[in-house]
Amino acid sequence: MPLAVQVENLSKTYHTKQRKGLFKAEKRAVLALKDVSLEVQTGEIFGLLGPNGAGKTTLIKIITTLLLPSSGRARVNGFDIAKESNQVRASVGCMLMGERGLYWKLTGRENLQYFAALYHLRPELRPGRIQEIVELTGLGEFIDRTVETYSSGQKMKLAFAKSLINDAPLLVLDEPTNTLDVPSASELRAVVRQLNNQGKTIIYTTHIMSEAETLCDRVAIIDYGMLLTLGSVPELKTSLGCEQAVRIDGVISHKALQAIQALPQVREASLAMHNGLGQLTVIGHPTAAGKEDNGLLARLIETLGANGASIQRITPEEPTLEDVFIAKTGRTLAEDTRA
Repeated sequence: MPLAVQVENLSKTYHTKQRKGLFKAEKRAVLALKDVSLEVQTGEIFGLLGPNGAGKTTLIKIITTLLLPSSGRARVNGFDIAKESNQVRASVGCMLMGERGLYWKLTGRENLQYFAALYHLRPELRPGRIQEIVELTGLGEFIDRTVETYSSGQKMKLAFAKSLINDAPLLVLDEPTNTLDVPSASELRAVVRQLNNQGKTIIYTTHIMSEAETLCDRVAIIDYGMLLTLGSVPELKTSLGCEQAVRIDGVISHKALQAIQALPQVREASLAMHNGLGQLTVIGHPTAAGKEDNGLLARLIETLGANGASIQRITPEEPTLEDVFIAKTGRTLAEDTRA
């Protein structure tokens, strides 16, 4: 199968200034991507999964020619991003900045007309194409209002519609459900599936595990600018082997977390807040051959009790993408990578 995207050893370093006192500043190098290589197959939904600041947006900005890499190379739809940037841009539909890429004093329809002109869509074809997109994305109720009157969710829907205007074979969506309510997010994902069924390749970045798990054919997990793992959702879950996954909700201190992390049965453990309670996620080492239990759950309860924790709920679970992420990084996806 031909490749929609081929990335080889991409790295990107930003150079910023960090203040030292009132009048002094020193240059600081920030490594946003480190030697990333991956391939996106034509016709798949490919997920880029990672926390804020992991390098997802930097990677797709390079793929869509908005940034040049510090090193490495990439080809998109057969075109080199450095030598054939115009061809790359013509063959990609992008939703990279959400509502920030819209003109608020124009109506939604005028925005789409403007971007249709930028993509050199023939004037006689523009009204039909715009109406097709309006119906597909459900913008009809507010498409002729000025964008400044839109809610955040309506602006995100229009930004998504804008990415479809040139009917490109590759669609790049950077966290498209951000700010959307649950029904609107579900509707957008349904449109993404429909477009994929029509043959479009889609690169979909998200920090929401459930989105990647239900939508994507393959997923790449990125953190601190590095590609940690890549594969289908079943493959990534299987990579955990026979490891046990347990979630415990309650009042849990960091002292209790440290005690859990020191247990020999525990491979990784992380603590996050969820609905006002601490949520402890524990990945245990694989059980020995022929044994169903290595005593992990009993040791967790004993250790938490000894360290003052109050347990409200214990949920042994099948491995999820969240568990894969914790196993690879030692922390939850909710934690921010940015310094």
